[in-house]
Amino acid sequence: MRILLSLCLGMCLLSSGTALGQDLLSNAFATKVKEPILLDGILDEDVWKTAGWNGDFMQYFPSDTSSAEAQTRVKIAFDDQNLYLAAVMENTSSARKYVSTSLRRDYRGEQNDGITFIFDTFNDKTNAYQFGVNPYGVQREALLANGGNRSEDLNLAWDNKWYAEARIFENHWQVEAIIPLSTLRFQDGGQNWNINFYRIDSHQGERSTWTPIPRNFPIISTAFSRKLIFEEPIKKNSANVSLIPYVAGRTSKNFLDGTSESLTPAVGGDAKIGIGPALNLDLTFNPDFSQVEVDQQVTNLDRFEIFFPERRQFFLENADLFDSFGQSRSRPFFSRRIGVDIDSATGQNVQSKIIYGARLSGKINEDWRVGLMNMQTATDDELGILGKNYTVMALQKKVFTRSNIGLIYVDRETLDQEGSPSFFDPNAYNRLIGMDYTLNSADGKWSGKVFYHRTFESEEKDAPYSFNAYMLFSDIHWSWSASIQKIGMGFNPEVGYVPRVDFTRFNPDVEYLFYPKSSRINRHGPKLEFEGYWNEDVGVTDRDINASYSVRFNSLAELNLIQKNRYVYLFRDFDPTRSGGEPLPAGTDYTTQTIGLEYSSDPRKMFNVQLEAEAGEYFTGNFQRIASEMGLRLGYLANISMNFNYARVRLPAPQSDADLILVGPRIDLTFTKKLFWTTFVQYNNQIDNLNINTRLQWRYAPVSDMFLVYTDNYFPGDFMPKQRSLVFKLNYWLNI
Repeated sequence: MRILLSLCLGMCLLSSGTALGQDLLSNAFATKVKEPILLDGILDEDVWKTAGWNGDFMQYFPSDTSSAEAQTRVKIAFDDQNLYLAAVMENTSSARKYVSTSLRRDYRGEQNDGITFIFDTFNDKTNAYQFGVNPYGVQREALLANGGNRSEDLNLAWDNKWYAEARIFENHWQVEAIIPLSTLRFQDGGQNWNINFYRIDSHQGERSTWTPIPRNFPIISTAFSRKLIFEEPIKKNSANVSLIPYVAGRTSKNFLDGTSESLTPAVGGDAKIGIGPALNLDLTFNPDFSQVEVDQQVTNLDRFEIFFPERRQFFLENADLFDSFGQSRSRPFFSRRIGVDIDSATGQNVQSKIIYGARLSGKINEDWRVGLMNMQTATDDELGILGKNYTVMALQKKVFTRSNIGLIYVDRETLDQEGSPSFFDPNAYNRLIGMDYTLNSADGKWSGKVFYHRTFESEEKDAPYSFNAYMLFSDIHWSWSASIQKIGMGFNPEVGYVPRVDFTRFNPDVEYLFYPKSSRINRHGPKLEFEGYWNEDVGVTDRDINASYSVRFNSLAELNLIQKNRYVYLFRDFDPTRSGGEPLPAGTDYTTQTIGLEYSSDPRKMFNVQLEAEAGEYFTGNFQRIASEMGLRLGYLANISMNFNYARVRLPAPQSDADLILVGPRIDLTFTKKLFWTTFVQYNNQIDNLNINTRLQWRYAPVSDMFLVYTDNYFPGDFMPKQRSLVFKLNYWLNI
């Protein structure tokens, strides 16, 4: 306990630090214009012809100590309705091609040419908006959360209306963009924001930033920024109400139970209502998520539940307010528990009906954020599911420079047996209350988290709590972290995600990176990691001691070698192949060793591959596993990929051998910036299923789409059908 108190005290002291050198950098200025700017990608307006451009970009990769070879300059203007952006990206060679993986909105990946603008409108250096454009005029918008410490903090699923045009010239390309002020949340009457810009140049293999960022930090980190100062205080003068109605039709057939669904129409929609300058009220009625792409399956050789991320649009805006609580092994709230069930025949996640949802989220002021959500699901007599009501409340207060304290409350109530909408079963509730302290130091070197969560149910349980304390330090060479976690036997967040309970976990690791003077290798270094689990009844239940060595190349390729030493104790019978074989008995333990390799090739190339291979001991026998994703890019028009997983498991009698195969070819065609067709096939012999999902999307207006989705499931042995469905959906985004 003394160690934990020292960790917490250290985290509080570190939070009050300042980012070194940031005050010495020049700021950007936004000029007030009297006439709206014509969006055409040609920078011929008077405001673009004057001085005041922001340039002198610094390299972020492959080095962070020199000026960018391909320089960039950016300028910003505004009026009462819009923010105007202009950017000029110079080239080091006139004879070059640009890399765009597709014409689909929300491109991602360090291989894509592009310019990105980051706006921290509340100056908290924790949350921000991100807008990006590539040389072909493809747009992307995203929300940044949690200081941008991890790639997961970038949420590209957020959609909103803004406009951009790009033009390619012999020695440069340029962008002109308009962002309506109604798209953003900001302090009304404020006169400055934190901002930064970064550029990816695929020809040079260079990433550069306006505010210098050390290369050991993510390029999306919000710890490093300068000020955007407006010529006069910026105000929100327009209403911010959006209606997104939809119409849909669905037909399906279940061959296993001989039932079918005739063409069934559906009507519903969402509404987004700005409340004040910084809060947003999201409403949904009879939501339909049939256009959401199916999950990419994995071969599961673990003893615990697999985590699949949320993909439904309604749950994604300001999702960090709810999702940032806890951590990967103990999430107090997981939105996929609402309105999603697993189809036992196909292993796919399927919808259960949501009647309505309401969510209020955003900033109260510069220091306080709030999130309130309530959703109601329907009773389904055929599936034996009773309707449930979900309430989630989150409150977050900024402390020190970039840290915060948060409170969360989650309540799931179940309708009574008659399904009365006004009466809940007093013996079928599940509630959670918790507190988190999240550390992000001003200079970005220190981060961490301490939290305590507790669940409440009608039946009293022993130790219904989850506790975690974590600290991470990172500089240019050294990175180390330490975490201690304890989850009690009675902890049961039914609207969260906790793969296991009743353990104490200790997990320190340390890594050192070398930066050689090499034209090929950018960085390399070793990492040591220990992870141990134990409880009072058994003692040590799991122990991993891993040693790895990673190499990062200037070509953006990566190589990682891993040696794992593992000890496992089984609490219950477990089939090592998860395929119906004889299980290993509870109460037995196993010590194994494996060696593995991970490799990612240069993503800028037309053909690229990601490869994982592992071999060694596996419980009483051995296994060899290979997982790969090979991609072929035909310009920006087509991406063809193949996801392949093979695990060869050999176990002595009475356990069964297994050859587990998962194959997933995928074809993604982007005919234009408005018309896309994706086909995804998945064969998985572990769950004995062949799934086909093909989706045609037409973006006929800004953020407005028509979808046609066909899904089919078969038994792979004889191609006998299990289930199939056809869905049509049309939605329209209307700003009022």
